[in-house]
Amino acid sequence: MKRILSILACVACVSAHGQKFEQLDQTPQMGWNSWNKFQCDVNEELIRETAAAMATNGMKDAGYQYINIDDCWQGQRDAHGFIQPDPKRFPSGMKALADYVHSKGLKFGIYSDAGAKTCGGRPASRGHEYQDALTYAQWGVDYLKYDWCGGEDLKAQGAYTTMRDALYAAGRPIVFSMCEWGDNKPWLWAKDIGHSWRTTTDITPCFDCDVDHKTWHQWGVLQILDAQKPLRKYAGPGHWNDPDMLEVGNGMSVNEDRAHFSMWCMLAAPLISGNDLRNMSKETLGILANKEVIAVDQDVLGIEAFVYSKKRCWMLEHLFIRNKTTWKDGVEIWFKPLGGDSWAMCVLNRNKEAKKISFDWKKEKVADSFSKREAHFDTTTYSLRNLWLKAGAGDTSKTLKAEVPDHDVLMLRLDKM
Repeated sequence: MKRILSILACVACVSAHGQKFEQLDQTPQMGWNSWNKFQCDVNEELIRETAAAMATNGMKDAGYQYINIDDCWQGQRDAHGFIQPDPKRFPSGMKALADYVHSKGLKFGIYSDAGAKTCGGRPASRGHEYQDALTYAQWGVDYLKYDWCGGEDLKAQGAYTTMRDALYAAGRPIVFSMCEWGDNKPWLWAKDIGHSWRTTTDITPCFDCDVDHKTWHQWGVLQILDAQKPLRKYAGPGHWNDPDMLEVGNGMSVNEDRAHFSMWCMLAAPLISGNDLRNMSKETLGILANKEVIAVDQDVLGIEAFVYSKKRCWMLEHLFIRNKTTWKDGVEIWFKPLGGDSWAMCVLNRNKEAKKISFDWKKEKVADSFSKREAHFDTTTYSLRNLWLKAGAGDTSKTLKAEVPDHDVLMLRLDKM
């Protein structure tokens, strides 16, 4: 009864004080989520082993901190309506599991849904928002992913605002990750509600594909990437566009994993890995824990990259028409403003074959009207560092010439000399 009275007190005060917890995630979230690899096959042993792996394999040291359980952890509600974990999958309870994750120097995340049932058919939060928020706070939850299954007859802005207010009333700072799939254009209204919002349908471990499930679609890396291009002006510290969780290590090639990770970092996207951290190849860990690439994602400015030009990248391919080099589609040059007057540059090869590029810095002027930043390569020289080779790559006094492998990237950091 005391718990119920506490909730009622929260409801009474929230209308005057409801807001999101500010100062959380001033850089994009970094962590792990169970869904991409395990879907509903989750239990406390998996979560404990994953937390232990993150704490010791170099990912924690690289900046990852959240261990997030996605759908299917829920059991039933008790006689008072409070959600309980599935007793077979989580016999020790969520408080004990959160305590274990915290003991590893990490943070603990959980999942719910704005509808009556989650996407996996488990009890969701509709009508129980304040009870669930209070329960999560008592368990020691640090992160809530909030889905949108069963939300057809709800108003998205109202539904997510209700849970935001409930989290604030419960009193524990919890990152609020809105998973509304971009259906209602949350980038237009969610800045003061969530710390991040999904911008598209679910990702699938494919570099270039659209998987038709009849009633919904899953997109590959390139399809999701293309949907982000108009959205950069809506993101920034504490409010991020979320192009969905990472599929690195889930079946794509090493080239594709590297390109996927690079572009998410260029987008200042949340870096939520979705693979099995307990059993990773050296190549997968090398991608996920590359601190120099992660630094681009976590840059203090929090500005997303933009496509500089697709039509100004010329391919040197042994294919000539009238003795002139022929440009072909499929290569994009992206620039991202960084703190300290630095830049990140990423050349993305969308093709299934390698492409040679030539970029004459002195003939190019990179200007970003959104950030009010310009790079004058004709008067200022920048040093170049290859972030995947972790080595110097000359400077902008000479034309950049390189070959970018199929479905891969060339990623550089530019610093004033």
